[in-house]
Amino acid sequence: MTITPPALSVFEAVESEVRSYCRGWPAVFDRAQGARLTDEDGHEYLDFFAGAGSLNYGHNNPVLKRALLDYLERDGITHGLDMATTAKRTFLETFQNVVLRPRDLPYKVMFPGPTGTNAVEAALKLARKVKGRESIVSFTNAFHGMSLGSLAVTGNAFKRAGAGIPLVHGTPMPFDNYLDGQVPDFLWFERLLQDQGSGLNKPAAVIVETVQGEGGINVARPEWLRALADLCRRQDMLLIVDDIQMGCGRTGAFFSFEEAGITPDIVTLSKSISGYGLPMSLCLFRPELDVWEPGEHNGTFRGNNPAFVTATAALEAYWADGGALEKQTRARGEQVEQALISITEENLADIKEYRGHGLVWGIEFHDKARAGAVARRAFELGLLVETSGPQSEVAKLLPPLTITRDELDEGLRTLARAVRETAV
Repeated sequence: MTITPPALSVFEAVESEVRSYCRGWPAVFDRAQGARLTDEDGHEYLDFFAGAGSLNYGHNNPVLKRALLDYLERDGITHGLDMATTAKRTFLETFQNVVLRPRDLPYKVMFPGPTGTNAVEAALKLARKVKGRESIVSFTNAFHGMSLGSLAVTGNAFKRAGAGIPLVHGTPMPFDNYLDGQVPDFLWFERLLQDQGSGLNKPAAVIVETVQGEGGINVARPEWLRALADLCRRQDMLLIVDDIQMGCGRTGAFFSFEEAGITPDIVTLSKSISGYGLPMSLCLFRPELDVWEPGEHNGTFRGNNPAFVTATAALEAYWADGGALEKQTRARGEQVEQALISITEENLADIKEYRGHGLVWGIEFHDKARAGAVARRAFELGLLVETSGPQSEVAKLLPPLTITRDELDEGLRTLARAVRETAV
């Protein structure tokens, strides 16, 4: 596929150097539908990025778009802070009936602000307020956001360095299999908790991703998550699950922790909760933890009513029918895994490992620069793939959950070609 470089001069001249995704994908995108984007020159791209997981139901999903247009055309409230609106009421009722009650989850729902890091900041603040302690434990290669509190529990050295000040009150522990199975799970963590000479301040909470997306597609075993939940109970620490990228069905079930059979004290959701790519986040927590004073944690854009509308439509369309999307996601995941087995067998000397769950997968290469080369070649061939991991050593696959079998197969063939054509 021949790509004609679009006019990017205004972006280079006016927009900050902080821009990133556009550097890897030098195109000016104009339209999108389902699993495909089209640039202003008419070139089409299959999307294995899905807005970093914020478009689980694809671009401009027609069911969600219709609900949004109808709401806007009747002059529905667009900005409402935390005022009561019909759109918020309908979302809360639907979320309770479709998501919480069927899973026997009694969570209170908080709207902390429009982004994932807003939800994480609220979760950390609430945990400290409830327990009266400052320390939070996170895990190696974790990513929880770019604001200061979230960065303090993020592992990536490059992102942490951007803070410009010391990031305190966070302590990292080894994520599942970080030590290659040589040390029993949580041996070090529990020893520090029990030893009065360890120097570890008693944590208020532990925050964890069940699958570390930005960290390199590191998948926690269900038994490891259960052991972590048990440790938190025994040591009087709250368990926070960051489900911002892996929630809303990315791993199959609506919440990524369901397979492990655990019930976190606090859960953060964002990205695909709005269903349409509109900014929205939730902080969910057990009712007894709801110790906030009115207005103690707020924000101007915590009442994004158009996002409530599309979120409701997404829940009704994809989660009220008894699990059809979950079954499809698992089937698509098996399709990806079979393709990655073939790609790995064809490139045994180059590929260190493939790993994933549901519809989030990654290929790690021995040559840490190879993933970037694969992503660049994939773009030239009409496929959007990003990289992840502390050194961008993993090619990351994050297609929409609604992608068809044929589209997925097309993208996987393109990926295989990109891997093949970047071999040294």
